[in-house]
Amino acid sequence: MLLEIDFLDETGEVQQSDIALVSSLLQHAAKVENIEEGTELSVTFVTNEAIHEINKQYRDKDAPTDVISFALEELGEGETAIIAEGMPRVLGDIIISIDRTREQAEEFGHSFERELGFLAIHGFLHVLGYDHMTPEDEKVMFGKQDEILESFGLSRDTNERD
Repeated sequence: MLLEIDFLDETGEVQQSDIALVSSLLQHAAKVENIEEGTELSVTFVTNEAIHEINKQYRDKDAPTDVISFALEELGEGETAIIAEGMPRVLGDIIISIDRTREQAEEFGHSFERELGFLAIHGFLHVLGYDHMTPEDEKVMFGKQDEILESFGLSRDTNERD
């Protein structure tokens, strides 16, 4: 396995089959992105209330959101990369609101599994450094999302979101 994924379900609602789906999908994405074996990542499932607090504290946005990523390889101003020989690469943390996953699956007219997969890949690409702040970056990131989801078999219908 390319990724060593640490899953934490703070909601107590996530099914083992959902965790298996996200794990398989992220392993697939790691292969597509040529991630080296043994790379570490954490995925935490939370409530809207919990992600609202995280969004407020770290992003200054006073509202719940669907997914938040913390990329450990992203350097802030004045920070220096520390690369220790023989240590695994640690990508960071993906935090997914299970409440928002359910709400958005219903809103977009697709399965909970499809939305969960979409959010996991979206968060994964963010920890790899992809972003969608400019139209050009958005095109690259969303194209990569679609490529990974489609090649995994979780493609979307034409009536779903862009």
